Amino acid sequence: MSRIFTGIQPSGELHIGNYLGAVKNWVRLQHEYDTIVCVVDYHAITVAYDPAELRKRRRDVATTLLAAGIDPNAATLYVQSQVPEHTELAWFLNTMTPLGELERQTQFKEKSQRQDSVLAGILNYPVLQAADILLYRADKVPVGEDQVQHLELSRVLARRWNAQFGHPTGRTTEEGTEEREAFFPEPQPVLTTTPRVMGLDGQSKMSKSMGNTVGLLESSEAIWAKLRPAVTDPKRIRKTDPGTPEVCNIYHLHKAFSAPSTVEHVATQCRSAGWGCIDCKKVLHESMDQELIPIRARAAELVARPSILDDALASGATRCRTLARETIDAVRDRMGF
Repeated sequence: MSRIFTGIQPSGELHIGNYLGAVKNWVRLQHEYDTIVCVVDYHAITVAYDPAELRKRRRDVATTLLAAGIDPNAATLYVQSQVPEHTELAWFLNTMTPLGELERQTQFKEKSQRQDSVLAGILNYPVLQAADILLYRADKVPVGEDQVQHLELSRVLARRWNAQFGHPTGRTTEEGTEEREAFFPEPQPVLTTTPRVMGLDGQSKMSKSMGNTVGLLESSEAIWAKLRPAVTDPKRIRKTDPGTPEVCNIYHLHKAFSAPSTVEHVATQCRSAGWGCIDCKKVLHESMDQELIPIRARAAELVARPSILDDALASGATRCRTLARETIDAVRDRMGF
């Protein structure tokens, strides 16, 4: 069975953008691949943070993943910092990564422009990402289009390491160089089928930093309080104005949460001005409740019974330490340590 690796930062409450764009996909993939899901807490400390808050967020995000459908009997869930080999492999890969490749990373260029003093951790962030994946010799990584560049660096580093430290095969390449065994697979992207989830402001991607999210575990009342004023088709000034559902963010959320027959009915009512935007939002709210209420109930159960999460994370860390140790032992031997 092919192996998938994926990670998520404990940077705050998961929102429906995380759920629709990533987590829901992982829940499906865990039954098709040997799936490893990592709470990447080392990645969360490249900005100022509070240690107590980090501990809480780490646990909160793991709880939400289980509540959303990650099954410890089908997937391996663990916390990155519980497997120290991540940072060891990251250092080995750092010694093989040209500075220019890191400076060209889109995320580094964007973040460095917003900061007066750029931390080395932000520059080296993609190398740790590569180490996360290669440590488990994963074949595939589920990503959005904005993460493909970082995955490409993982592929480049795997290829570079294999060419330098892979065992000789006795054959030569077309270029006339000695062919070496590929120890690290070159991970392939598994692109999510969910398009970018827009925030309730209708202007940008759903993001905690933009304040335009709906929390996955928010109450039904809190969700309605956010949906009610959410931006819709700007041309529908009056209820009697016909709309264009394709340009309305609420319509796209219907496509994520509502039944196909409901989505079709929503589009018809919008185009004909049969419904006002509040009517449309009420139906969306009902559809969201159908999917999110069971997740909230499961999360409450996990909080009441913390041993379920403790056991899942402990079991996951044990398995990952075993896999990571096998990789690092081979890497150390081939690199002369």
